[in-house]
Formats: sequence, structure tokens, C-alpha cells
Amino acid sequence: MDPCLIPVKLPHSSYDILIQSSAGPSGHSLSQVGSQLRALGLAGKVLVVSHPGIAKHFAEKLMQGLQQAGFAAHLFLLPAGERYKTLRSVAKIYDAALSFGLERSSTLVALGGGVIGDMVGFAAATWLRGIPWVQVPTSLLAMVDAAIGGKTGVNHPGGKNLIGAFYQPRLVWIDPTVLQTLPRREFTSALAEVIKYGVIQAADLFEFLEDRPRLSRYADFAPADLHYLLRRCAECKAWVVQQDEREGGLRAILNYGHTLGHALETVTGYRRYLHGEAVAIGMVAAGEIARSLGWWSAAEAERQRRLIERAGLPSHWPAGIPWEAVLQALQADKKVKQGRIRFVLPRRIGQAELTDQVELADVQAALAAMTATS
Repeated sequence: MDPCLIPVKLPHSSYDILIQSSAGPSGHSLSQVGSQLRALGLAGKVLVVSHPGIAKHFAEKLMQGLQQAGFAAHLFLLPAGERYKTLRSVAKIYDAALSFGLERSSTLVALGGGVIGDMVGFAAATWLRGIPWVQVPTSLLAMVDAAIGGKTGVNHPGGKNLIGAFYQPRLVWIDPTVLQTLPRREFTSALAEVIKYGVIQAADLFEFLEDRPRLSRYADFAPADLHYLLRRCAECKAWVVQQDEREGGLRAILNYGHTLGHALETVTGYRRYLHGEAVAIGMVAAGEIARSLGWWSAAEAERQRRLIERAGLPSHWPAGIPWEAVLQALQADKKVKQGRIRFVLPRRIGQAELTDQVELADVQAALAAMTATS
């Protein structure tokens, strides 16, 4: 599979998304990251941040390539999981940066999924008031969404991603073959973000997924199909980020399904659902709200629900969650403006809009309907 380069063109911080498989005579692609960083003009010390489960598979090749390219590379490991996405974990990255003597010309590299990428990006944005950083995503969720666009940050006990910064990486290096080691549940979970792009922007991607006989695991995708999926998601994300880097308007559509998804993660303590699973439930809820408001048809709402379920994702709101807890989490959402909770709702497959015209009664009714059918 030939490498694919997708530029993210921004006024002050343009960079490339490079999709390059390890298959072929070039060997493991992660060993080439070092030479690519050299080509970008980076030099000196590099701190690679990962977690043990990822590092045991991929850190050796990445570190060898960095060292062969002349970098003084160090590896630092953090625990895995959303519940570790905190300021305490970022402080540990600061400690490692101080221990290894990272300077303003040094580079941080995030080797892992969305949690590692978000924390490393925030650390890069704030260490010495900003040093270069690079994303090497190893999960499908990070490849199609979290690693692209420069959103960095950590969770607060009162809500998800409330602490953070917009800080673009110098490079996003995607190797699809690393997904072979991804647990099936994590691969399935990330398909929610892929379906999201189909609903909000790329009807062709939605139809591509609908036409697949199976789509819940890595083995269900031929290399060319997986490459197409990654490319289309990256193109969609890059286009939106180029129009609205700091989420002043359009970029908010990328949060489709996330308002209630984040609320669900918060009220369940980030332990019951993976991020994509919560987003899938949030997408079904947003679709139900849109249908009740007449924004889109019952047929399209059903198409979305059916595809989410075919991907092996949950589609029902869990019973037993107090409405008061949901409401509290919703009010902490970053999209709240002048006291109004804003939702991204679909108009049709391939188009969505941000609105503040959703009443809390509409939300409560949608969740009740979803809980009643579970």
C-alpha cells in the first residue's frame, strides 16, 4: 500500500498526516519516524510517552529509528485508561521532561491511543510554554479522530476534557498494521467515530460501511478498505479543522454524539463504557432528538441505529441513571453557551448542525424512549 499524505493547512501550524503501512520492503514503518522528524528540522532530545501494553509491541522499533536518526531518545510509561487522564498524570510527564532535560528545541512523542495523545499534547503545550510534539497513534480511535486537530487536555472530576489547550502536532504518523494488536472491543468502540463522520459529513463513508458484510473487528477489513476508511476520516477531520481550528463554530459538529456520550462517561465514572461506546449511545440519542424535532426522518434515524448495532456497538441508554446526574454532567459540557446546552443534530446522512434549540424535556424524552426499549 503506497503512503498517503494528507496536509492540514493552518495559518501558523500546518502539518501532515502520513498513513504508511509496515507491509512491504521498507520494513516496520515506525522505524522511519526518526528520519521523518529530521526532515522536519527537529533535533536534540526526544521523550516518547506511552503505556506498557503499547510499548511492549512498538516502542523498540520507534526508539531504534529515533536513535539511528541521531536523537537522544528516552521512553516514559504511564498507566493506561481514561481514569488516568488527569493533571496528576501530566505532572508525571513534566517530571520526566525535567529529569531528561527537555529544552524548548526538544520533542515529545505520543505513542498510544487518544488518552496518551491528549495528555502528551497538553504537556507539550505547557512545558517551557510550548515544545514540538508528534502523534504516533496506535488505536483506531486515535487514528481517525483524537490524534488529528490539536485538541489536547485532561479530565476534571466534574466533566470530561474541561482542562486543555489547542496545540497542533508537527506530524501525525499512522501505521494501520499496528491495529492488529488492538483488542477487539477497542477496535469496535472506535467505529462509532467512523460512523460519526459518515453522519455529519461523508455520506459515501456511511454507505461504504453499510455495504460491508461484517465490520466489527480488524480482520473484517482488507488492507485497502482499512486504508480508505482511515484516509476518509482523516480528510474529513482535516477539512473541518482547517475551516475552524479552535472550534469557533463549524468544528463543533465533530462532537456529534459526544454531548450525551461524555455525560454518560462522567456519570458512570469512566469505567463502564469505552469512549466510542458512550459516543454510539449519544449518537442514537441525538438521532432520536433530531427525529422528534423533525430534523431528519425516522428512516434515517433507523439507518444510523442499525449500522451502530451491526458494528457491535451499544444503542440503548442504561437504566438506573438519575436524571439529575445526567443534567449536572450536561451543564458542565464545553459547548454550553449562556446557560444553553448546545447539541449537534443531523439533518440527513452526511449533514449535521449545531443548535441550542433543544429543550431538556426533549433530551429526557429521548433517553426515556431509549431506556424503555433496552
